[in-house]
Amino acid sequence: MLLILISAIWGSTFVLVKDALHDVSPLLFNLLRMVIATVVLAAIYHRDLRRLKRSYLAGGAVVGLCLAAGYSFQTAGLARTTPAKSAFITGLIVVIVPLLCAVPAMRTASMRRPSLFAFAGAAMAFAGILLLTTPAHTPWAALFGSINAGDLLTLLCALGFALHVVALAHISARLPLGTLAVLQLGFCTLVMSLALPLFEHPWIHVSRRLVIALLVTGVLATAVAFTVQSWAQQRLSATHTALILALEPVFAFLTSFLFYGERLSGRASLGALLILGGIAFTELLPLGAHATAHEAPVA
Repeated sequence: MLLILISAIWGSTFVLVKDALHDVSPLLFNLLRMVIATVVLAAIYHRDLRRLKRSYLAGGAVVGLCLAAGYSFQTAGLARTTPAKSAFITGLIVVIVPLLCAVPAMRTASMRRPSLFAFAGAAMAFAGILLLTTPAHTPWAALFGSINAGDLLTLLCALGFALHVVALAHISARLPLGTLAVLQLGFCTLVMSLALPLFEHPWIHVSRRLVIALLVTGVLATAVAFTVQSWAQQRLSATHTALILALEPVFAFLTSFLFYGERLSGRASLGALLILGGIAFTELLPLGAHATAHEAPVA
């Protein structure tokens, strides 16, 4: 339920971020929201940081690197491809995570191989994302026949976010929650600051809407959201996490409907229902006990 709430938060901030990007370059916006989130979490969990162990740094660095890769490649790719293709390729996370978890080395010691139901649910959610993010009557040749550098960067983004989910499945049970939350965002901020001059010429115009967007996304959609995700993945498998996070575009469409009056077409509505159906198909069928991250032995 908390992951569903996080997906709703991420989806609903689309309107805020869209307006804010009139006043700031995309990568700089991402960096600033991460700085705010890191400062907020460091203030909340400063006592946990006093007990910081050197062994925690590697885990935090891995998760933070995956997170930074996802955001950086997504933004860099979006500048070179269309929003529809970017959203569609990013949605591949629901397929990539089960495929990664099918590799024994990518699973925790007590995790089982994803079931056929998990793959079926991922396929349904992927089909839903396809319907949500591509215009009607889009020929397959137009969707896949013009692969460019932006598409490849966005594919790396999907891999980065998928690896973030898998990495959290391994690491969330091994580090204190507060420490993990601060470390992953701290390392993510560091990587983004190094990547910023490589991918764009940053610019900013301070405005009221920009400040509001940075505060909402930095505190609620980043500091709170990734802390909750770290906690939730101690109790859920990586595959189930990826499926639930596929609700983000559904909430984005609902937010656009409420604030902009954007109507969901029959095609988009079917896509949203397929995403919900994929999650329900996986979660509600009697599949037996699922091994989760918190069952793995703690180093």
